[in-house]
Amino acid sequence: MLRFSLMVCGRGAAKRFASSFSGESALPPNLLLPTNLVDPARLKRPRPPADCSLPLLRKCDAVVPAHLSPLQTWVETLEKQDSEPLGLTQLHPDVFAVPPRLDILYDVETWQRNFKRISYANTKIRSEVRGGGRKPWNQKGSGRARHGSIRSPIWRGGGVAHGPRGPNSYYYMLPMKVRVQGLKVALSSKMAQEYLHIVDSLNIPTPDSQYLLDLIRHRHWGESLLIVDVGEEFPENILQATANLKTVNIIPAIGLNVHSMLKHEAIVLTLETVKFLEDKLLWHDQRYTPLYPFKLPYSDFP
Repeated sequence: MLRFSLMVCGRGAAKRFASSFSGESALPPNLLLPTNLVDPARLKRPRPPADCSLPLLRKCDAVVPAHLSPLQTWVETLEKQDSEPLGLTQLHPDVFAVPPRLDILYDVETWQRNFKRISYANTKIRSEVRGGGRKPWNQKGSGRARHGSIRSPIWRGGGVAHGPRGPNSYYYMLPMKVRVQGLKVALSSKMAQEYLHIVDSLNIPTPDSQYLLDLIRHRHWGESLLIVDVGEEFPENILQATANLKTVNIIPAIGLNVHSMLKHEAIVLTLETVKFLEDKLLWHDQRYTPLYPFKLPYSDFP
């Protein structure tokens, strides 16, 4: 069963959310989780102040709209359990601060569940059931109802009328714009509820699983964690530490999806992953050629 950690808001609150999320003002009250569901210790570290003395480790390279400003959040490290933030990073507001759309999350989640689904349920119709070729009794004279075959759908052991005739595919495709928007809404929701964390790298000093569990518990990152990194290979220590953990999973940035983000309580992104996601997701806002049907030459790829 999935755990949807998202609260939907109305149009007015969504409009305020889009314009003021990058500032210092508080979030709309209907976007916050109930107090009985929030660990009080998780809120000990506030958002970065405007006059923070820590260095800015990454600036937002993409163009930010004039009416918005980049978000700032902490950059942490996994090499020490109780270490202070290393610095700050900027996040693009069109990726990590879009208005919450629960309907888009629902559409993308339903699509992810069904587009690979195949139902193999199959029943036999009356012509496929064994036997029943002879008329069971005469048409008249016996006092019984008229029947022509014991394999009629109204007979026990007969064929099935209007039953499933598998295999049936449930394949369909959502528009690319909807899928991209679903990723943005999921990332923005995790960011708004402070369940999105940025780290410098995935290097940990030991392959022991207990070290990673203690780090997650010490920093109050929640009950389940999704670690995302860009690249073909992950550090060996983090792979061994998460090999036997059911609540901590690793996924490459190219495979990040809405279902995985909703299934986990918190998300950890590296600095390279943030740049990768911003480049890929913002490109869909300005591309001038449809992706499908794919025709060459095509020179609009990022």
